[in-house]
Order: sequence, then structure tokens, then C-alpha cells
Amino acid sequence: MASAEDLVTLTANCLCKANLFTTQVPKSKFPLEGWACHCDSCRHVTGALYTLDTPWPEPRANVDVSGLKTYNFSPKYDILFCPTCSTPMFFAHTAELEHKLGVFTGTLKNDPTDLVKITNHIFVGDTKDGGASMWLRKPNTDGNEAQRYKARDKDERGAPAEPIPYDWPPSHSMTGFEAKTNSPIPIKCKCKGVNLVWQPGTYDGKKVSELPWFVDPSTHKALAGFCACESCRLTGGCDVWNWGFAELKDISYATTQSSFPSSSTDLKALVDAKDPSLGTLAYYASSPDVQRFFCNHCSATIFYASDDRTFMVDIALGVLEAQDGARAEGVFSWAYGAAISHIKENEGGWRYELFQRVTKEGEEWRISRGYPKNWRILARERAATKS
Repeated sequence: MASAEDLVTLTANCLCKANLFTTQVPKSKFPLEGWACHCDSCRHVTGALYTLDTPWPEPRANVDVSGLKTYNFSPKYDILFCPTCSTPMFFAHTAELEHKLGVFTGTLKNDPTDLVKITNHIFVGDTKDGGASMWLRKPNTDGNEAQRYKARDKDERGAPAEPIPYDWPPSHSMTGFEAKTNSPIPIKCKCKGVNLVWQPGTYDGKKVSELPWFVDPSTHKALAGFCACESCRLTGGCDVWNWGFAELKDISYATTQSSFPSSSTDLKALVDAKDPSLGTLAYYASSPDVQRFFCNHCSATIFYASDDRTFMVDIALGVLEAQDGARAEGVFSWAYGAAISHIKENEGGWRYELFQRVTKEGEEWRISRGYPKNWRILARERAATKS
């Protein structure tokens, strides 16, 4: 039996802290093996561009999950999530109650211990463009490549599948950084209780000073970027969170002619009034002036809204169905290589170095594809030079 000095307390909790789970794990077991899934279902059930889980080191029978809500994700798995704040906590096997739960790694405390090692990326083919796997090809401290697979890592007979090349997908199969598309993009959670459409804004003829702050002056694409804050991470149970920005006036209902709220204040009021047109949309106020909108049936994160900019929302990129791929580069100008927002919150913990590797890989990805630097990065560089 391991001594107290050889044990690490593994802690997982949801955003509102109503659900907290702890267990003791021998230091020799770290890093825990994690499997990243990029399938359409995982993206739409969380709002993240991928999910990552690792076995919870206790039998399900020993874990009190009575405070969590259950969503039947597939014939084999349920997702157990917080009904208040929507944090997905566990994947649970539907047929074996004694089976170990799979904990979403984004819910784990940011301890100094090197907690998780990503071994495989599965269903990367669903993303069309590689999705988040492009900055998670070498995510671990050992520097080795995490193998990526178009579907499962094993075939129907259990034999190892063929991994996809390091530089997949090829450049010619992608939209490109400059070209902007204007096709409407569905916003859907996994259960389709939230069913909306975003028509990317057109800003032709507008002066630079008339553009929203998140719109590229040259391409008129909206900004997409990375966040490392605890609240975003816990919202969707994903370590590396990605948002895209949009004006609420460009969002509409998919199945009705009613006008969608043009301000987050009105959107919040409609949710409070339980307006049926919103379907399963709910929100959690993570601070007095912030609302995090989610599906209260399947847990998917949908929007982030703030009272200091009520005309817009951040869209969780995993719930978009863009024709060109999960990253929707046809409508978003990605801040590849930029310092991840709120990265300093993670100093002293295992995620800090993970985020640094993500930043490095994002920049390598940008350069390998010949993409120019995002306009906001260039503006910051110019300001730093002048100062």
C-alpha cells in the first residue's frame, strides 16, 4: 500500500462548485492516460472543439453522482453533468454500473503534478480540417507525437488502425485564411434542443472605425481565439477552450420566424421568462455581469455574454456546423500563435506548460500553412515597438 507521501489527491469539480469529487492516486500512476475525441457528437454535446477524458480511479459504485444530471449520449455512454452550471463531469458506461467513470480532464484541479498524457486523437476525420488536433499533435511533456486517427484507433477486429499523417489535412483541401464565406451556419447542441442559425455579418462599405472590435479590417472575418481561464475550462470540461465572436443581430431561430433577441439583456430576460422559442437554452451567471448560456438537456455550452457588451456573444465553436470544418476558417480569423487569454491563471500547475505548447504548435501550424498573422497580433506588435 502506498504511503501518504506517495499519494496525490485528484480533485474534480464543476463551475458552480456544487459537485466536487476527490480520490487518492499513487504518484507512480501519473501522468494519467487521456483520449481526445473530435467527433461531431462530442463537439456538439460540450461546445468544445474536442473532449478529453481519463478513467476516474474508483468504481462508479463508490462515487456519489446523485447531484448530477444524466444525458444519454449514445447507446453505450451517458454524460453526467451539473444541472446548475452545465459542467460535464463524467462519461458513464450505460451497461456496467461497476465500470470506472471517465472524468472530463477540464474539471481536474490545476495541480503541479503532470496529470494527463494524451495518447490518441480519435474521429479527427469528423472535423474535416483537423479541428483542435492541429495544436495538440505534441501536447505532452515528453514531446512525442500523439497519434491521430480519422475514426477509431482500432478497426472492427481490434487491430490497430492507420494513423493519419502529421501534416493532415493537406493545404489544398482547406478554405484558406483570406477567403471569407457568407453561408449561414447552424448553431446546434447534440440533442438539438438549441437550434439556431448564425448569418456571418457582412460589413462591405463600412469604414474601419465602424466595424465591431472583433472584425478583421481586411477580411471582415470575426475573431476566434483561445481561453485558459478556469471558468471557461469548467464550463465545458475541456482544458483548451475556443470561442468565436458574433453580433446577436446576426443570429436567428432555425425553425420559427420570431425575432431573436438583439441584446444579451433581452436574451437573459427571455430565458428567465422560460420562453418556449428558446428551446432548452438556459444560463448560469458565473459572475454578476456574466451569463454562460447552455443546453439544460444535454449540457452543451452555447454562448458567453457580458453586460458590458450586450450587442454580441462569444459562440462556443463546437456547436457550429460550418461546411468547411470545425474551425470554420471561412468566417473566423484565428489568433494562432498569440498568448492564450488568462494563461497566467495556470502558473504553477500542469496546464501552464500545456498552454505554452499549444501556443507554439498554433504558430507552427500558421507558418506551415502560409497564413498571415492575425491583425490583432500585428497591432500589439506595432504598439510594443512604439513603446
